[in-house]
Amino acid sequence: MPIRLACLHCGQGNRLPEDRLASGPKCGTCGAALMADAPVEVSPDILKAAARMDEIPLVVDFWAAWCGPCRMMASEFAKAAKALTGRARFAKLDTEAFPEAAGRYGIRGIPLLVAFHGGREIGRRTGVTPAQEIADWVGAGAKT
Repeated sequence: MPIRLACLHCGQGNRLPEDRLASGPKCGTCGAALMADAPVEVSPDILKAAARMDEIPLVVDFWAAWCGPCRMMASEFAKAAKALTGRARFAKLDTEAFPEAAGRYGIRGIPLLVAFHGGREIGRRTGVTPAQEIADWVGAGAKT
């Protein structure tokens, strides 16, 4: 059964067989990796498309460079992304560069992880979270 994913680089929709998720699929438009083993920086427009379209979990780290806990969380988020390659996608959105994201996603504090699946938010977590807890949270369906 095909899975729909938005490219986290160009926003274009892609369909691919579910059994190809772990084999390094690329966007049919721009050639970027669809299932990167590291978080991908996204803009609000790309995030909106991916959150609406993705049929596997998309986990987004809302962060800012001035935020000490956000910097601490970055390596843990990257470890979780690597551990879940082929089963979930990980993106980062800089709330300082895109302040409108705070209103759109109801951000009251950072770091904030928000998980999306099938066009809806399925969970959120605030604060620094170890990689294993992130992976467990995503694997359990990412509830609050």
